[in-house]
Amino acid sequence: MALTNLILHDVEVPNLDYGDSLGKEYNSIREKDRVDVILANPPFGGTVANGNEGNFPMNFRTKESADLFLILFIHLLKQGGRAAIVLPDGSLTGDGVKQRVREKLLTECNLHTIIRLPNSVFQPYATVATNLLFFEKGKPTKDIWYYEHRLPEGQKSYSKTKTIQVQEFDPIKKWWKKREESEVCWKVNIKTIADRGYDLDIKNPNKQEEAHEYTSAELMELLDSSFDKSHNLLGKLREAVK
Repeated sequence: MALTNLILHDVEVPNLDYGDSLGKEYNSIREKDRVDVILANPPFGGTVANGNEGNFPMNFRTKESADLFLILFIHLLKQGGRAAIVLPDGSLTGDGVKQRVREKLLTECNLHTIIRLPNSVFQPYATVATNLLFFEKGKPTKDIWYYEHRLPEGQKSYSKTKTIQVQEFDPIKKWWKKREESEVCWKVNIKTIADRGYDLDIKNPNKQEEAHEYTSAELMELLDSSFDKSHNLLGKLREAVK
């Protein structure tokens, strides 16, 4: 798939190394192996089943593939190296190993930007909420800018036929070099994040919740649906006690 993708993007003679990125011993990575830039959408939502978590230091061992990849990316970057990666919401929060991974990221790298994506970006293949993380290795994080990427007006979700379009990122590109807080973007200081146990799952404080006023027809439909569910549950209970 990677080979085909490169050819379709006019890379006529792709140079690919085939292998398992998590299969290399963490401590065997030397300076000559490190890179300047990492662009990645690592697999997430699954677990490592081949024992590769044993290649990592004890305090970072987990079967969660996304967390292992994040540790690997930090280690692979040169000082001053940059990364832009996709991570699920599950990697932004949680305690134990997850918290230690995030603390390492924020103390060894400047995580300057998190783009929060709509849940449906990877539909129909996955419905998990995801984020774009941009960081640079060598300096600790002081502030993180969050940007909430929203669906195009009138569109309720992405799908196989209505995928995210590159032009949708034009407002983010415009904002990137001249950042100001607004309804879709906000800045959080590292102290606030540290006090939260390095939890990065911070909701938009500027977002106004939209109140939905139901019509009489909608209310009756909801009530009818509730009655149906209650009736079905009661039927199952009757069958169970016979």
